Amino acid sequence: MATLFSVNRLSKSFGAIHVADRVTFSVDKGEIVGVIGPNGAGKTSLFGLIAGNLRPDSGHLEFDNADITRWAPQQRAQAGIARAYQIPKPFTHMTVFDNLKVAAIFGGGLNEDEVEDWIDKVLVQADLVAVRHTLAGRLPLLLRKRHELARALAMRPKLLLVDEVAAGLAEQEVNEFIGLMARIRAGGVTVLWIEHVMKTMLTATDRLLVLDGGRIIAHGEPEQVINSPEVRRVYLGA
Repeated sequence: MATLFSVNRLSKSFGAIHVADRVTFSVDKGEIVGVIGPNGAGKTSLFGLIAGNLRPDSGHLEFDNADITRWAPQQRAQAGIARAYQIPKPFTHMTVFDNLKVAAIFGGGLNEDEVEDWIDKVLVQADLVAVRHTLAGRLPLLLRKRHELARALAMRPKLLLVDEVAAGLAEQEVNEFIGLMARIRAGGVTVLWIEHVMKTMLTATDRLLVLDGGRIIAHGEPEQVINSPEVRRVYLGA
Protein backbone atom coordinates (compact mmCIF):
# COMPACT_ATOMS: atom_id res chain seq x y z
CA MET A 1 0.00 0.00 0.00
CA ALA A 2 1.08 3.58 -0.62
CA THR A 3 2.12 5.75 2.31
CA LEU A 4 -0.33 8.57 3.06
CA PHE A 5 1.31 10.11 6.12
CA SER A 6 4.71 9.94 7.76
CA VAL A 7 6.45 11.41 10.79
CA ASN A 8 10.24 11.65 10.84
CA ARG A 9 12.17 12.21 14.11
CA LEU A 10 9.50 14.52 15.48
CA SER A 11 10.37 16.12 18.83
CA LYS A 12 8.56 18.51 21.16
CA SER A 13 9.37 19.52 24.75
CA PHE A 14 7.85 21.75 27.38
CA GLY A 15 10.83 22.50 29.59
CA ALA A 16 12.12 19.16 30.88
CA ILE A 17 9.00 17.28 29.75
CA HIS A 18 9.37 15.49 26.39
CA VAL A 19 5.96 14.95 24.81
CA ALA A 20 7.52 13.73 21.56
CA ASP A 21 11.04 12.32 21.46
CA ARG A 22 12.27 11.65 17.90
CA VAL A 23 8.98 9.96 16.96
CA THR A 24 9.11 8.20 13.59
CA PHE A 25 6.36 6.18 11.90
CA SER A 26 4.20 6.08 8.78
CA VAL A 27 0.58 5.25 7.95
CA ASP A 28 -0.49 3.66 4.68
CA LYS A 29 -3.63 4.55 2.79
CA GLY A 30 -6.61 2.58 4.05
CA GLU A 31 -5.10 1.56 7.39
CA ILE A 32 -6.53 1.90 10.86
CA VAL A 33 -3.56 2.40 13.18
CA GLY A 34 -4.11 2.45 16.94
CA VAL A 35 -2.09 4.55 19.38
CA ILE A 36 -1.93 3.42 23.00
CA GLY A 37 0.11 4.26 26.08
CA PRO A 38 -0.29 5.31 29.72
CA ASN A 39 -1.61 8.71 30.71
CA GLY A 40 0.99 11.35 29.99
CA ALA A 41 2.69 9.24 27.30
CA GLY A 42 2.31 11.98 24.67
CA LYS A 43 -0.62 10.63 22.64
CA THR A 44 -2.76 13.77 22.55
CA SER A 45 0.34 15.94 22.06
CA LEU A 46 1.19 13.80 19.02
CA PHE A 47 -2.24 14.55 17.58
CA GLY A 48 -1.70 18.23 18.28
CA LEU A 49 1.56 18.10 16.32
CA ILE A 50 -0.11 16.29 13.42
CA ALA A 51 -3.13 18.62 13.30
CA GLY A 52 -0.98 21.74 13.63
CA ASN A 53 -2.14 22.91 17.05
CA LEU A 54 1.42 22.38 18.32
CA ARG A 55 4.65 23.25 16.53
CA PRO A 56 7.50 20.71 16.72
CA ASP A 57 10.93 21.64 17.99
CA SER A 58 12.50 19.45 15.31
CA GLY A 59 11.63 16.79 12.76
CA HIS A 60 9.08 16.94 9.96
CA LEU A 61 5.74 15.60 8.80
CA GLU A 62 4.71 14.58 5.29
CA PHE A 63 1.12 14.15 4.15
CA ASP A 64 0.01 13.08 0.69
CA ASN A 65 3.50 13.78 -0.73
CA ALA A 66 3.74 17.28 0.78
CA ASP A 67 5.87 18.55 3.66
CA ILE A 68 3.28 20.00 6.07
CA THR A 69 5.59 20.66 9.03
CA ARG A 70 5.02 24.42 8.97
CA TRP A 71 1.46 24.42 7.70
CA ALA A 72 -1.24 26.11 9.78
CA PRO A 73 -4.08 23.95 11.18
CA GLN A 74 -6.57 25.24 8.60
CA GLN A 75 -4.20 24.35 5.75
CA ARG A 76 -3.89 20.81 7.07
CA ALA A 77 -7.66 20.52 7.49
CA GLN A 78 -8.31 21.70 3.94
CA ALA A 79 -5.66 19.29 2.64
CA GLY A 80 -7.51 16.37 4.23
CA ILE A 81 -6.56 15.96 7.92
CA ALA A 82 -9.54 16.02 10.31
CA ARG A 83 -9.62 15.51 14.06
CA ALA A 84 -12.35 14.12 16.34
CA TYR A 85 -11.78 15.09 19.96
CA GLN A 86 -12.22 12.98 23.09
CA ILE A 87 -14.46 15.69 24.56
CA PRO A 88 -16.86 16.68 21.77
CA LYS A 89 -16.60 20.31 20.70
CA PRO A 90 -19.81 21.09 18.78
CA PHE A 91 -21.54 24.43 18.36
CA THR A 92 -24.11 23.56 21.01
CA HIS A 93 -26.65 26.17 19.91
CA MET A 94 -26.72 24.83 16.33
CA THR A 95 -28.43 21.71 14.99
CA VAL A 96 -26.58 18.54 14.10
CA PHE A 97 -27.10 19.33 10.41
CA ASP A 98 -25.80 22.89 10.71
CA ASN A 99 -22.71 21.75 12.62
CA LEU A 100 -21.89 19.39 9.77
CA LYS A 101 -22.62 22.10 7.22
CA VAL A 102 -20.04 24.41 8.80
CA ALA A 103 -17.46 21.61 8.75
CA ALA A 104 -18.22 20.68 5.14
CA ILE A 105 -17.99 24.25 3.83
CA PHE A 106 -15.06 25.62 5.81
CA GLY A 107 -13.09 22.39 6.23
CA GLY A 108 -14.22 20.33 3.25
CA GLY A 109 -14.37 23.17 0.74
CA LEU A 110 -17.88 22.34 -0.49
CA ASN A 111 -20.20 25.02 -1.82
CA GLU A 112 -23.88 25.53 -1.00
CA ASP A 113 -25.01 23.50 -4.04
CA GLU A 114 -23.00 20.44 -3.00
CA VAL A 115 -23.18 20.49 0.76
CA GLU A 116 -26.67 19.13 1.53
CA ASP A 117 -26.27 15.89 -0.43
CA TRP A 118 -22.88 15.29 1.16
CA ILE A 119 -24.16 15.88 4.70
CA ASP A 120 -27.05 13.48 4.08
CA LYS A 121 -24.48 10.77 3.28
CA VAL A 122 -22.47 11.52 6.41
CA LEU A 123 -25.61 11.43 8.58
CA VAL A 124 -26.46 7.99 7.22
CA GLN A 125 -22.91 6.72 7.74
CA ALA A 126 -22.87 7.94 11.37
CA ASP A 127 -26.48 6.84 12.02
CA LEU A 128 -27.58 10.37 12.92
CA VAL A 129 -30.43 10.89 10.46
CA ALA A 130 -33.08 10.83 13.19
CA VAL A 131 -31.44 13.73 15.06
CA ARG A 132 -30.40 15.92 12.14
CA HIS A 133 -32.58 18.83 13.38
CA THR A 134 -31.70 18.38 17.08
CA LEU A 135 -29.55 20.98 18.80
CA ALA A 136 -26.09 19.47 19.26
CA GLY A 137 -26.02 20.53 22.92
CA ARG A 138 -29.01 18.31 23.66
CA LEU A 139 -27.55 15.03 22.38
CA PRO A 140 -26.86 12.18 24.86
CA LEU A 141 -23.28 10.94 25.23
CA LEU A 142 -23.27 8.24 22.52
CA LEU A 143 -24.82 10.57 19.95
CA ARG A 144 -22.47 13.41 20.95
CA LYS A 145 -19.53 11.15 20.19
CA ARG A 146 -21.02 10.04 16.88
CA HIS A 147 -21.67 13.67 16.07
CA GLU A 148 -18.05 14.56 16.83
CA LEU A 149 -16.93 11.90 14.35
CA ALA A 150 -19.51 13.04 11.82
CA ARG A 151 -18.28 16.65 12.00
CA ALA A 152 -14.77 15.42 11.19
CA LEU A 153 -16.09 13.22 8.36
CA ALA A 154 -18.03 16.15 6.91
CA MET A 155 -14.64 17.74 6.15
CA ARG A 156 -14.00 14.93 3.63
CA PRO A 157 -10.74 13.81 5.25
CA LYS A 158 -8.12 11.52 3.82
CA LEU A 159 -6.68 11.06 7.34
CA LEU A 160 -8.96 11.01 10.39
CA LEU A 161 -7.46 11.52 13.85
CA VAL A 162 -9.73 9.91 16.45
CA ASP A 163 -9.10 10.63 20.14
CA GLU A 164 -10.74 8.17 22.56
CA VAL A 165 -14.26 8.11 21.14
CA ALA A 166 -15.03 4.91 23.08
CA ALA A 167 -14.22 6.41 26.48
CA GLY A 168 -17.18 6.30 28.85
CA LEU A 169 -19.33 4.07 26.65
CA ALA A 170 -21.06 0.81 27.56
CA GLU A 171 -19.94 -2.43 25.86
CA GLN A 172 -22.73 -2.41 23.26
CA GLU A 173 -21.96 1.21 22.43
CA VAL A 174 -18.29 0.31 22.02
CA ASN A 175 -19.33 -2.43 19.58
CA GLU A 176 -21.34 0.12 17.62
CA PHE A 177 -18.29 2.35 17.36
CA ILE A 178 -16.16 -0.54 16.11
CA GLY A 179 -18.73 -1.05 13.35
CA LEU A 180 -18.76 2.68 12.57
CA MET A 181 -14.97 2.77 12.26
CA ALA A 182 -15.12 -0.16 9.83
CA ARG A 183 -17.63 1.77 7.70
CA ILE A 184 -15.41 4.85 7.79
CA ARG A 185 -12.45 2.82 6.52
CA ALA A 186 -14.63 1.21 3.84
CA GLY A 187 -15.46 4.74 2.67
CA GLY A 188 -11.78 5.33 1.85
CA VAL A 189 -10.65 7.16 5.00
CA THR A 190 -7.36 6.32 6.73
CA VAL A 191 -7.56 6.39 10.54
CA LEU A 192 -5.09 7.09 13.35
CA TRP A 193 -6.92 6.22 16.58
CA ILE A 194 -6.01 6.86 20.24
CA GLU A 195 -7.92 4.64 22.65
CA HIS A 196 -7.75 3.14 26.14
CA VAL A 197 -10.56 0.63 25.52
CA MET A 198 -8.40 -2.33 24.57
CA LYS A 199 -11.17 -4.21 22.80
CA THR A 200 -11.24 -1.56 20.08
CA MET A 201 -7.49 -1.70 19.61
CA LEU A 202 -7.39 -5.48 19.32
CA THR A 203 -10.37 -5.92 17.01
CA ALA A 204 -10.52 -2.78 14.87
CA THR A 205 -6.91 -1.86 14.06
CA ASP A 206 -4.31 -3.16 11.63
CA ARG A 207 -1.31 -2.06 13.70
CA LEU A 208 -0.58 -0.55 17.10
CA LEU A 209 1.91 2.10 18.16
CA VAL A 210 2.77 2.29 21.86
CA LEU A 211 4.00 5.58 23.32
CA ASP A 212 5.71 6.12 26.65
CA GLY A 213 7.45 9.32 27.66
CA GLY A 214 7.02 10.69 24.16
CA ARG A 215 8.83 7.72 22.59
CA ILE A 216 7.51 4.84 20.50
CA ILE A 217 8.45 1.75 22.51
CA ALA A 218 6.66 -0.83 20.33
CA HIS A 219 4.72 -1.13 17.10
CA GLY A 220 3.31 -3.96 15.01
CA GLU A 221 0.35 -6.33 14.92
CA PRO A 222 -2.03 -5.70 17.85
CA GLU A 223 -1.76 -9.09 19.58
CA GLN A 224 2.02 -9.14 19.24
CA VAL A 225 2.35 -5.63 20.64
CA ILE A 226 0.03 -6.18 23.59
CA ASN A 227 1.89 -9.34 24.57
CA SER A 228 5.38 -7.84 24.42
CA PRO A 229 7.14 -7.69 27.84
CA GLU A 230 7.99 -3.99 27.46
CA VAL A 231 4.38 -3.00 26.76
CA ARG A 232 3.10 -5.10 29.66
CA ARG A 233 5.62 -3.49 31.97
CA VAL A 234 5.01 0.10 30.91
CA TYR A 235 1.38 0.15 29.83
CA LEU A 236 -0.31 -2.65 31.74
CA GLY A 237 1.83 -2.47 34.87
CA ALA A 238 2.79 -6.14 34.66
